[in-house]
Amino acid sequence: MIAIVDYGMGNLRSVEKGFLKVGVEARIVSDKKSVEDARGVVLPGVGAFRDCIRNLTDADLTGAIVGAIEKGKPYLGICLGLQVLFSESEEFGVCRGLDVFRGRVVRFPESALKVPHMGWNTVKIARRPPLFDGISDESYFYFVHSFYVAPEEREIIAGTTEYGPEFTSMVWKDNIFATQFHPEKSQELGLRVLKGFGDFVRKA
Repeated sequence: MIAIVDYGMGNLRSVEKGFLKVGVEARIVSDKKSVEDARGVVLPGVGAFRDCIRNLTDADLTGAIVGAIEKGKPYLGICLGLQVLFSESEEFGVCRGLDVFRGRVVRFPESALKVPHMGWNTVKIARRPPLFDGISDESYFYFVHSFYVAPEEREIIAGTTEYGPEFTSMVWKDNIFATQFHPEKSQELGLRVLKGFGDFVRKA
């Protein structure tokens, strides 16, 4: 079973329905034991980094999530679920993240472009994760965010997107996959990403 972590933030039902649509068993959970027992973990999220970390901590879920990653269980982070993997965020003052990856979460610079970055944009594949098998370079996915990750470890970058600056929109290392875009809002290609994660979990 894949655990979709409920910590009070995120499009949980949309993610759950996306998995179900492609025939992948996934269940929304909110307790530590369910996360620990799951074969794969999905952390979605929309909102502020600090609120996300606080809610995960208050629900006693941070240890279970990091523990699952360290044990090699497949992990899929969506939007905030990508950002909290990093060392810290500058959103509303510096806030520490899970520190799975070294790097910061930073705001888009001032420019003529509207922030938040909202809508369809392309993902340029730097390293093709199993979740992207059969998906072409420069395919369109749906984004909603004002901050993006700036990894110190360049080798984890799997995809980039341009919105003013070119930013990291997908990371991949071993069992960890995470996207700034929302697969559950990205129609057919997004569903293929979710199915790809389900397939990876089954083979793990």
